[in-house]
Amino acid sequence: MHITKASYLVSSPEVDKCPAADRPEYAFIGRSNVGKSSVINMICRNQKLAKTSRSPGKTQMINHFEISSVSREGDKDFFKWYLVDLPGYGFAKVSQSQRKQWEKMIENYLRKRENLVMVFVLVDSRHEPQKIDLDFVNQLGEWQIPFSLVFTKADKETQRLVSKNVKSFLDAMRQTWQFLPAHVVTSAVKMQGRDKLLGMISDMNKDLPK
Repeated sequence: MHITKASYLVSSPEVDKCPAADRPEYAFIGRSNVGKSSVINMICRNQKLAKTSRSPGKTQMINHFEISSVSREGDKDFFKWYLVDLPGYGFAKVSQSQRKQWEKMIENYLRKRENLVMVFVLVDSRHEPQKIDLDFVNQLGEWQIPFSLVFTKADKETQRLVSKNVKSFLDAMRQTWQFLPAHVVTSAVKMQGRDKLLGMISDMNKDLPK
């Protein structure tokens, strides 16, 4: 897949305010400091598309980006889809009421957005399995929402430690999951995992009813 255009569309405070559900949609979510914006920018090859911040919790609404892509560079048969940047979960410095409001907004989006094809759950590959991440993927399982795992920041640690942490996370899931989701290890700095992520989205787009 080759992305020909990626542009910010709108930020919505709730699912009912989101754009018309007229094309496939892929959402990205993770803990507040997981590097979500950097992964989105890497996918689209645009470092200014999603706003990055050193302060966790910058994303506070449902952010839609319009994407146009072709199967291979030079094709004229464009395919349009949405990439969605969701607020992070975790230790962002916000009030309890604000946190609950975000949680409800995210749940409503995930459970009600009918054109949502896949949720990409971002997990920091520098750390051993975190309960908050495991709890979130288990919640997606209960809601029967399809998801894939994206392990981030692979360039920040040795390959050996990253592989160990990824294996540990998958092993932790095996305790309650019969089948594991697809996963990809990424580094926004080295563009690692970009082709695999685009290939996954391309394959899902092809499988959708016309």
